Amino acid sequence: MSRGKGDGDQKKRLVTWIVVLGIICGCVYLYSRNSGTSALEYGSKSLRKLGSSYLGGDDDGDEASSKSGEEVQGDVTLKSIPVCDDRHSELIPCLDRNLIYQTRLKLDLSLMEHYERHCPVPERRFNCLIPPPPGYKVPIKWPKSRDEVWKVNIPHTHLANEKSDQNWMVVKGNKISFPGGGTHFHYGADKYIASIANMLNFSNNILNNEGRLRTVLDVGCGVASFGGYLLSSDIISMSLAPNDVHQNQIQFALERGIPAYLGVLGTKRLPYPSRSFEFAHCSRCRIDWLQRDGILLLELDRLLRPGGYFAYSSPEAYAQDEEDLRIWREMSALVERMCWKIAVKRNQTVIWVKPLTNDCYMEREPGTQPPLCKSDDDPDAVWGVPMKACITPYSDQQHKAKGTGLAPWPARLTTPPPRLADFGYSAEMFEKDTEVWQHRVENYWNLLSPKIQPDTLRNLMDMKANLGSFAAALKSKDVWVMNVVPEDGPNTLKIIYDRGLMGSVHSW
Repeated sequence: MSRGKGDGDQKKRLVTWIVVLGIICGCVYLYSRNSGTSALEYGSKSLRKLGSSYLGGDDDGDEASSKSGEEVQGDVTLKSIPVCDDRHSELIPCLDRNLIYQTRLKLDLSLMEHYERHCPVPERRFNCLIPPPPGYKVPIKWPKSRDEVWKVNIPHTHLANEKSDQNWMVVKGNKISFPGGGTHFHYGADKYIASIANMLNFSNNILNNEGRLRTVLDVGCGVASFGGYLLSSDIISMSLAPNDVHQNQIQFALERGIPAYLGVLGTKRLPYPSRSFEFAHCSRCRIDWLQRDGILLLELDRLLRPGGYFAYSSPEAYAQDEEDLRIWREMSALVERMCWKIAVKRNQTVIWVKPLTNDCYMEREPGTQPPLCKSDDDPDAVWGVPMKACITPYSDQQHKAKGTGLAPWPARLTTPPPRLADFGYSAEMFEKDTEVWQHRVENYWNLLSPKIQPDTLRNLMDMKANLGSFAAALKSKDVWVMNVVPEDGPNTLKIIYDRGLMGSVHSW
């Protein structure tokens, strides 16, 4: 009898525990489901609200489809992508510093490897939509956005205090304003740009040099005021900075409507083809240009066009203390071996110019460092390709041309560039592609016109840009286009740069 009674008590206790566990699991399930629904509703509402604000629609989305995550259209069931929670409103998947710390990747911090792309393994990827930050507002329209943005859209204000004496940015109530200053140009980028043009004896102190200078690379760009003020001179700048302790300066640039890209001069080539830029700029960018046999300067050399300029504003160019003088002597010797010449040096800025031909390279003493790159090196192969400490010589055609052969801007946009021949494309194919996309974009704009105003759109992306004709067709609009060329297809990005446009190689 006692044994049977014990068995009964054990059974009762077991049933009780099963019931308790069932209740707990049910609560957890309901909570997670409600939380997920709440996040999905929040994200869906936010996206609908932004969409209606941009395109003038009504905020009357289908609540049922938001909650269920599914919508039936005919025989097709559309499934909604869930929304990430608010903590991930600024997540950049392959540039996530938290992931790097968590996975303990063995990276060389001195080489800036931790600021390069490191993508998560599939099981650690966030397959959800990145939500806007709480309270997000439709951005202020261009051109007003160059000078002010909503603080709630980029809730990082410590730079305003850290750089208060340099006029980077100022918090004013619910906005952040950008007076146009920088670490080197406290009194405004516009005056600084005019002074550079004056140093180079360009007409009317305008840096675009009558259309011959169009594409610029600004390294360590801060909040991109330099690039922002270049736009009024018909110059487009790729403003480059890493996702570092300054809390994503590029986010400020893009919110302002200024072309920008998250990247760093580290160990990999930048995702731009050779001879893309007429002008490179570094203003107190804190880069050790002498490291690893000058490999970072050699990367700039790869990217500069024949006769391209590198403007360097830094203490090494003018300071007289022993360390700065040492750096200046070594850097001067390095660029001389690279066949760069000083175009002009004034006050705190030096501007070097790259040679137009291979003549200087051929005249160097045997064994001179850095060496010329090997003949089988493809200077336009960039995706995941390590930088190389060598000089990229010009092709025979470029050497004979003694320059780029490009038309001045804006004629360059529609003039077939010489490098078309690298792909076997004819001038007729180029002109036809330009014409086709002109008609397509006109149709796109007409379809959108009931919903958008001239200032509705600013930052655009062409995910498979080919020759860049989509962007070219938008020249009359107040927009800029990030032209993306997939890394697994024809590398036509150099044609896009030769047209005076901007873009990047990328792996989707």
